[in-house]
Amino acid sequence: MTKTKFFAASVLALGTMAGGAFAAEDCGDLKVAEFNWASGELMANVDAIILEEGFGCDVELVNGGTNTLFASMNEKGEPQIAPELWTNAVREPLAKAVEDGRMIKLLDGPITGLGEGWWVTPSFAAEHPELDTVEKLIEHPELFPYSEDKSKGAFMGCPAGWGCQPANANMFRAFDMEEKGWVLVDPGSAAGLEGSIAKGAEREQPWFGYYWNPTAVIGKYKLVPLAFETEWAGSENWDGCIVKSESECMDPKPSSWTKSEVSTVVTADVSDIAPESVLTYLKSRVFPGEVMNEMLVYMTDNQAIGEDAAYEFLAKHEEVWTQWVTPEVAEKVKDAL
Repeated sequence: MTKTKFFAASVLALGTMAGGAFAAEDCGDLKVAEFNWASGELMANVDAIILEEGFGCDVELVNGGTNTLFASMNEKGEPQIAPELWTNAVREPLAKAVEDGRMIKLLDGPITGLGEGWWVTPSFAAEHPELDTVEKLIEHPELFPYSEDKSKGAFMGCPAGWGCQPANANMFRAFDMEEKGWVLVDPGSAAGLEGSIAKGAEREQPWFGYYWNPTAVIGKYKLVPLAFETEWAGSENWDGCIVKSESECMDPKPSSWTKSEVSTVVTADVSDIAPESVLTYLKSRVFPGEVMNEMLVYMTDNQAIGEDAAYEFLAKHEEVWTQWVTPEVAEKVKDAL
């Protein structure tokens, strides 16, 4: 039995002995999507603990990827709660599900500072504060010498086969970076990409390339995002060209990076299972980006699973999560910890 299940059983037993003390705020069985990346695991487990200990729900975590768990919610009505749904991947079917009344978007942006884009090391940002946008920086490839040809600048893209690989390749072309003296470097793997960042940050050497937030890498190495001066060139350019293969994107237009949209989404029947106070909690639950990255570093350094990280977060960051719930609920959770 997991720690969360043990505590849930204890709370429910106490409720029974108290002669139906929880009846006014009765909460039933809920399944929560535990997405198979670190922040997804952490958020799901935090929700599970708070919903069980604070609200008396019986929670089951369902692990999986975005498309699989969303399809299950859409077709079967469970899991009922998706804490961190990256909605760009399911934009059209989600819109249809919301329109048809099967799902509800409770909260946009459950983590602050979310997004993808191009980053530099903190040492470079400190040394060159004037180069604070993509457009300014790409005029200076000489500041990022490529190891195999020092006359060229190195831009670190995504490994071949990753979904972000064509986007970076096409943005590289859209900004005429090859003509400006840059080389698009394939890191080869996740380890290669992370290793290049670690080397640049730890040795205080220039590094310029793609990454996303929240991640342990951003949290550990404090990478600095670059703004785009170029305005968003529209979804036809991005969805119809930038994210496709080079053969399908003959004329990519310069653009700012597409906005990453992340939401907490629930099935429409959650209100039949849980009290309104549970929905209020889910609407209020926003993780500060710096705290999330700190927790992802903790998970990496300690090889911690989502449940362990959730208990660490609840113990260490009361100032954050107690703002999401009433004092009474907070005390129940703290007593369980």
